[in-house]
Amino acid sequence: MRDNFRLTLAQLNPTVGDLTGNAQKARDAWEKGKAAGAQMVALPEMFITGYNCQDLIMKPAFHHAAIETVKSLAADCADGPALAIGAPWLRDGKLFNAYLICQGGTITAQVLKHHLPNETVFDEVRLFESAEMQGPYAVEGVRIGSPICEDSWHEDVAETLEETGAEFLLVPNGSPYYRNKHDVRLGHMVSRVVETGLPLIYLNMVGGQDDQVFDGATFGLNPGGQLAFQMKQFDSEILNVDLERTDEGWRIQPAEVHVHPDEWEQDYRCMVESLRDYCGKTGFGRVLLGMSGGIDSALVATIAVDALGAQNVRCVMLPSEYTSAESLEDAKACAKALGVRYDYVPIAEGRAAITNTLAPLFEGTTPDITEENIQSRLRGLLLMSLSNKFGEMLLTTGNKSEVAVGYATIYGDMAGGYNPIKDLYKTRVFETCRWRNTHHRAWMSGPDGEVIPDRIITKPPSAELREDQKDSDSLPDYPVLDGILTLLVDQEASVADCLAQGYDAADVKRVQHLLYISEYKRFQSAPGARLTKRAFWLDRRYPIVNRWRDG
Repeated sequence: MRDNFRLTLAQLNPTVGDLTGNAQKARDAWEKGKAAGAQMVALPEMFITGYNCQDLIMKPAFHHAAIETVKSLAADCADGPALAIGAPWLRDGKLFNAYLICQGGTITAQVLKHHLPNETVFDEVRLFESAEMQGPYAVEGVRIGSPICEDSWHEDVAETLEETGAEFLLVPNGSPYYRNKHDVRLGHMVSRVVETGLPLIYLNMVGGQDDQVFDGATFGLNPGGQLAFQMKQFDSEILNVDLERTDEGWRIQPAEVHVHPDEWEQDYRCMVESLRDYCGKTGFGRVLLGMSGGIDSALVATIAVDALGAQNVRCVMLPSEYTSAESLEDAKACAKALGVRYDYVPIAEGRAAITNTLAPLFEGTTPDITEENIQSRLRGLLLMSLSNKFGEMLLTTGNKSEVAVGYATIYGDMAGGYNPIKDLYKTRVFETCRWRNTHHRAWMSGPDGEVIPDRIITKPPSAELREDQKDSDSLPDYPVLDGILTLLVDQEASVADCLAQGYDAADVKRVQHLLYISEYKRFQSAPGARLTKRAFWLDRRYPIVNRWRDG
């Protein structure tokens, strides 16, 4: 009977569909665990396929290939520690989310997920079968229980494992970030430890996948809920954790408890990692964006530089006659501070050509938003042309407030492949810019210091599509707008709830109206980093055709 157990935790970044690459990462981690004298090397949930695979996992050719990859990996890792890795598994013709334990060249145990999440970004009821609850598996005589991700958020699986002889719990996860989620995870895991009296190790992956970012933050808890160790957020890392048998049972030996940064830094890091991995995993090495001199494009440019380096970012100013001298100066100053390529492409000539082309059809009508949107759509055309010619992915720059109420031109400034600030309300855009100007971290590729000129942050926001235009001409002031949207979108509140919070009835009704009629725009919008539990896309799914209104 062993009195000590070394577990190598691989908090790594898989890529969805890259079976060979993910297997190589697992093999490398196993080699490090073997060199460290570990008894087992553990990887996160569904690591071999990457996560979240969505409907790809249901494709027979794919899940069969994933299972065969794990079998080959088991054979390669025969002479050394056990290897535990998340993967799909077939039993009686049914597909399961599994945690596979490889020992001696074969898969010796399959833990199958019982509780399948079916909310927000998860559709596992659609993808997998729910398995019966199981007992623990054994590695070198030590009985280990592995509730897979959602299984650890419910008391029954962990209690069943404790009752059937588990000596400690290892929880593999594919748990994506949202603001303040780590505290939620920690609370659930403390409950499992208190209920079972067993040590618990929570292992999470890192890296971006479409709109989601997995933030790692792996940790261990001893009985009583004491934090034994905590790994960094967002960073790939391999850590050896030692457990020892005591008179009271197994205990995790204390190691470094990494202190996580505040929510402003976490959100910013999430946006940077999201863009970095989206580009890296899709093969885009360079990006471009329209640089208007406003705060949103300045923040997106800064995120892009921090993610990819200034040499891989192009900013393009596309002025019209309504572009102010201040915007021209501010855009150039921001681009210079960031060190990016800055191109100046006036649109007056192109706009005149389009206006003349349309003149016979528009004869007898009054100029309105149609003519304003021509400017935006022409900019989209020019930016997409640059994207096509030079292979640079176009970033779009609409914040969550604008995305919510449709304050953006479809096929114009909404054109692009990714939107880093899609889930960031305008009021948070301002504060995030201030935060970045006063903070710099090693994971940022951009320069230190004030990279977003103060005037960009303090001047009244404007689309500059007509003379003396301000956002407040069309929308409530952003603190009011964001307050109403937080209630309607993030909290699914009613109009009555908004009025009870003191908001003006006309403002609430107008914001609700804009929110619903803009659904078709969001349906066609670029993906973007998920920062909250109510991001637009998988978190909030509303019909495009919808006549219902509240009140």
